[in-house]
Amino acid sequence: MRQSTKLLSAACLVISSLLSGCTATINSGLHSGPLPPNGEFTADNGIHFNVQPLSLATLPPKQAAVRPNSDLSRLIKSSHRVDYRIAQGDVLSIILVGYPDITTAGASGYPVDQQGFIQFPLIGRIKASGISVPQFTANLRGQLQRYLKYSDPQVKVVDYRGNKFFIDGEVSKPGEFSIADAPVSLYSALSMAGGATPAGDSNNIVFNRKGINYNVGLQSLRQMGSSANQIYLQDGDSIHVNSQSRNRIYVLGEFGKVEPVPILEQGISLAQVLGESNGLNSNTANAAKIYVVRDNPANRYTNIYYVDMQTITSFALANRFEMQPNDIVYVDPTGLTRWNRIISSLLPSSSAINSISRL
Repeated sequence: MRQSTKLLSAACLVISSLLSGCTATINSGLHSGPLPPNGEFTADNGIHFNVQPLSLATLPPKQAAVRPNSDLSRLIKSSHRVDYRIAQGDVLSIILVGYPDITTAGASGYPVDQQGFIQFPLIGRIKASGISVPQFTANLRGQLQRYLKYSDPQVKVVDYRGNKFFIDGEVSKPGEFSIADAPVSLYSALSMAGGATPAGDSNNIVFNRKGINYNVGLQSLRQMGSSANQIYLQDGDSIHVNSQSRNRIYVLGEFGKVEPVPILEQGISLAQVLGESNGLNSNTANAAKIYVVRDNPANRYTNIYYVDMQTITSFALANRFEMQPNDIVYVDPTGLTRWNRIISSLLPSSSAINSISRL
């Protein structure tokens, strides 16, 4: 009698555990749940959703060519090549043809001080910063004519230390760079830094000038009919190249490979995402239930698109569906797959009952 009671108590405990385990397995398993076939609904978490079966009529329009905001548009229009202007910290080479002894003291160059002046024999301090080399040369010649019969100064900048820009983020050689007499465009600045790393996103660049951030992308500029070669850098500009991790699509569920898919510079379609993820798992995936969740906090509704990839005609739709950053693509398991997973979780408990029954 005592043995029977012990067996019954143990069996009840295992059955209770089995049932609760079954419930936990069903609830914790990732699945689409009871979604309406189409239309709006509010989930238990309070988020509003709009479910749409994917068809030619519901296919989201392709994103139009990126329109620049007014600030970026003004930046591009106001950017142009300019003659280099001498800056504080630059070092000048000055040679007086016919009077080599006068410039011997400055053989290593004449640095421009923090007030923008250089110290030159005969005339003393002379303003250099803020003007071009030809302008400075003309000013220097005019002052030397009071002391020299044939003044013909030859001036050039031998060390550019005044005008600098900064670049960081996902580039090969981040750091501080000098702007020399040749104008530096945004494109050449990226080249000076070794270009974007494999993880860098050249279509997601933050360009800062005097405290104002401009979101710039090389591909986006081309779509606008512009180029990174049209944006010329100024002293103090900074460039940050973001990581591609901010520009990915996330795949979940019954894929051949479950990992984020980067959006290529030329864009990527749903069909390409399926290909990059090694397709659907042929043993477990329910090809009739492929979902794209597109959240936009600025909108009232989060869109859920779904498509039945069991039909060959759906591939054309998937090829036309343009993915956006942070989209989530999910593939439901088949009903049999979910049931098999439940059974697998119960088998250890069943074995425990058999072991107890032999006590």
